[in-house]
Amino acid sequence: MRLGLALPNATPDGRPLTGPALIAGARAVERAGFDSLWCFDSIGRGFMIPDPLIAVSVAATATERLTLGTGILQVPLRRPVELAHRILTAHLICGGRLLLGVGAGSTKADFDAVGVDFETRMQQFEEALAVMRRLWRGEKVGAAQLDPWPAALGGPKLLIGSWAGSRWIPRAAKDFDGWIGSGARSSVTALRDGIKRFREAGGTRAIATNIPVDLEAPAAPMPDEGQFHLRCDPKTAAERLRMLADLGFDDAVLVTRRHGDADLAALRALLK
Repeated sequence: MRLGLALPNATPDGRPLTGPALIAGARAVERAGFDSLWCFDSIGRGFMIPDPLIAVSVAATATERLTLGTGILQVPLRRPVELAHRILTAHLICGGRLLLGVGAGSTKADFDAVGVDFETRMQQFEEALAVMRRLWRGEKVGAAQLDPWPAALGGPKLLIGSWAGSRWIPRAAKDFDGWIGSGARSSVTALRDGIKRFREAGGTRAIATNIPVDLEAPAAPMPDEGQFHLRCDPKTAAERLRMLADLGFDDAVLVTRRHGDADLAALRALLK
């Protein structure tokens, strides 16, 4: 199983994020031996995180081998043609290292902040995906035609983020490049059920993301119906990651508040 890490949203000593700190954080994650770096998406919740497409582009220029992922980009918050253009640009800059995790979104505050209807987000999501994929292939959609650069033609690998959707997990397997399930939103039972349905539908790449980790927290039982997490000692955390691998997940993406070199080394050592 591959191990990824969420992009640091602060400096290693806890100070607010700066541009140089973002770049240094991406390089530190690569230096520590992680396989991937992931950027999340929220708008208007009272805190600031980097725009995911800008962040993966910056991280791509600062690293050489890391896979860069969005986990997940909330498609309905943007206009499809404009978003398709920005995604192609990020795909070009990432040089084939971009895994575009997308979803309909599940937090109403994000939709209220940009004035988009929350109740119709699923329909908006499906319609926008169809438009963007056509544009990435070089087709004309209405008045829009992007004429992609040859290196970006077809767009990036596209994974569907769905932590409970009975409809979207099989579609992620059949029509897209993989499935992303959120550890922050899922129990062990939900992850076990999701990966079973994904594999039965012929899915190839399954990623468990948003997994909170704190190796200094006291170990406590993790009920099957409770949130999946690694707030526990290193031995227990390693066992829980092995359980994910045994279930059939290809990647696990951790979220931590500690980004010093020693902290990153301890996290990377959980999977060896």
